[in-house]
Amino acid sequence: MHILLAEDDPKLGKLIRYKLEKAAHNVDWAQDGQEAEDFLENSAYDLLILDWMMPRKSGIELCRQLRQRKDFTPVLMLTAKDAVQDRVEGLDAGADDYLIKPFAFEELLARIRALGRRPVQHWQEEEMTVGDLSLNLRTLEVRQNGQPVPLSKREFQLLAYFMRHAGQILSRERIMDAVWGLDADVTPNTVDAYVSLLRKKIDNPAHPQRIQSVRGMGYRLVGQK
Repeated sequence: MHILLAEDDPKLGKLIRYKLEKAAHNVDWAQDGQEAEDFLENSAYDLLILDWMMPRKSGIELCRQLRQRKDFTPVLMLTAKDAVQDRVEGLDAGADDYLIKPFAFEELLARIRALGRRPVQHWQEEEMTVGDLSLNLRTLEVRQNGQPVPLSKREFQLLAYFMRHAGQILSRERIMDAVWGLDADVTPNTVDAYVSLLRKKIDNPAHPQRIQSVRGMGYRLVGQK
C-alpha cells in the first residue's frame, strides 16, 4: 500500500516508517499537518495514518477537511486521547479507525490490513486538467492535447503542485516545502532549474510560457495565454 504517515514525534515516526516499509508498504512521512497536506496535493494514497495532535494543523482538522472536499481515502488516527468523547469526535470527523498510543506494531499492521480490505467510495481527485494539460495522479501520466509528455518524478511532482494551485502565485520557498520537503537540502536555484526543465516540455508555440515568472514573488501556472 502507498501510505502517508503524519507523525510529529521524530523517533516514533521513524520507527513506524521502518516497520511499515519492512512490511512492504511504500511510506511518505510528514512531520506536521501542513506538510501532510502538501504531500496530499502531489500524490494519491491508499491509506492515511494521522497523529491527532500535530504542529501547524492537527490530524483531526486535516481529516475533517479531507472529508469536506469528498476525499474518502481511509484514515487511521493515532492518538493519546482515550476518552469516549474524544474517540467519538475522531470518528465523527471522518476517521475510519483509531489506535491509542502506546500501541503494539502487530496491532497497527492488523488494522492496516483490515482497512485495506474495505471498499473505498471515492479517492481524492485523480485527474487534473488545466488548459490543454491533463495529469493523472494514479497512473502518473501527463498529456498535452492528448499526447503523452514524458516527465521525471520531480518534474511530475512540480507540475502536479502547479496544477493544484493553477492561477496562484507560488513562492520558491512554498514550492520547495511542497515538492522537496521541509528538510531537503535544496535552494531557490534548484526550483528555477526544474521550472526551466518543465517549461521546455510543456511550452509550445500556441501557449508559450505556461509557467509565468512573477518578479519578486515566484511562479504561476496559467491555463491559456
